[in-house]
Amino acid sequence: MNRARREAAARRLMEQSPPRVPPDLYAEAVRRGGRILRRRRAARRLMWLLTGAAAVVFAVWALTAQPWAEPPSETTPPVTGWESW
Repeated sequence: MNRARREAAARRLMEQSPPRVPPDLYAEAVRRGGRILRRRRAARRLMWLLTGAAAVVFAVWALTAQPWAEPPSETTPPVTGWESW
């Protein structure tokens, strides 16, 4: 198909009347859109709640375990009794 035929076919398509839209399509789209928005909002709130809970759990663990503190040495036994010599 050459360029002139493609342009003519495109003009024919654009000159046609648009297809008829079912009358209840708008109401159905609004209903579905509202449901999708509610689900997204609930999922977003759940994710923020889980993120906050994870932050609290991590903070409690860090305060109780104190991973930044050096653990006591257990490789060398304590030296005792050297003063009595």
